[in-house]
This record gives sequence, C-alpha cells and structure tokens, in this order.
Amino acid sequence: MTTSSTALLVIDAQESFRRRDDWSTTANPAVLDNIALLVDHARASGDMVVWITHADPGSGGVFDPQNGQVRVMAELGQDDAETALTKTTINAFASTDLHERLESQGIRRLVVCGIRTEQCCETTTRAAADLGYEVEFITDATTTSDIAASGALAAVSGADIMRRTESVLAARGFATVTTTRERVGAATVV
Repeated sequence: MTTSSTALLVIDAQESFRRRDDWSTTANPAVLDNIALLVDHARASGDMVVWITHADPGSGGVFDPQNGQVRVMAELGQDDAETALTKTTINAFASTDLHERLESQGIRRLVVCGIRTEQCCETTTRAAADLGYEVEFITDATTTSDIAASGALAAVSGADIMRRTESVLAARGFATVTTTRERVGAATVV
C-alpha cells in the first residue's frame, strides 16, 4: 500500500537479460541483491513499487514475450498487488501510462534502479526530470555490460559507462545520484 509520495521504479530486472551472453560479465554482480534491498525498504516505507519490463513483440529474441523471458527475475519477489507495466520503448514513460499512474497516487519523487544503467534507467530518469519528478538514481542498484569496439567506435567498459551515467545525471541536474546503502541505511552487497 502506498502511503508516501515516493515510488521505486524497478526497470527491466527481467529474465531476458539473464539469457544474454553478456550477463555473466555484467559490470555490477551485486545488482539484484541491491534491488532486493531497495524493494524491501520501499515496502517497509509505504512507497509505491513499480515493476517495469521491456518487450519487443515479434522479434523472436529474448525480449519477445512469446519466448517467456519478459518477466521479473524471481529472486526479486515481485508482488502481484504492485504495479507492473511492460514498455516497448527505452523510456518507460513513452509507451506506458506510468506518468498517469504516478500522478493518480500523488507520487512526486522517484527512486530508479534496474538494468541497463545508461539505457532504460538513464533515459527514464531524464524523462522523469522533464516531467517534474524529483529523481534519486541508485547507481549500485543498476548494471550494464561492456560495449565492444566496432569500426570507428571505441570499446567502453561497463564500469566506465556506469561512472559516466552517474556524472551526467548528477552534474546536469537530472537526478540525485546515491547508493543503496545511503537510501536504505543498511549494509549492501558490494
């Protein structure tokens, strides 16, 4: 039950990513443990918890709902009574009614975590800031993978992508960047 004006957005923490070849080399192996801590904290605080998954219908890949991987990772303990949305865009607001749902609950502050730091998490954070939400971006509760060199493009490590995202979101005023430990006030997995 939501008793605060804060919502935790758990973005794309779904089986689809575990089925990708790059999951074994994720930049932040503690991501799921930290997301679970945030979910427990949100529930204890009376915050709204929103589970967002990504689907690419008809693609035949791991994000195609027909293949059964577009579901929250079981160890995160999704509660069926909590809001669950499936998006088809990188920004969670663009292809869902997320904004309307948050507004109807009086939500003004968002806590963002999930999978891919620089992709769906960062893009949703930027859109949320544009919509007037106060956003807290929990970097150690996100993860990404390396980008391989290709043509004229340089390789970028997942760790560097995560640091860049932190810097851009904080320095450009899109979000307050913090850690799971700072958010929940308890020990986290590092």
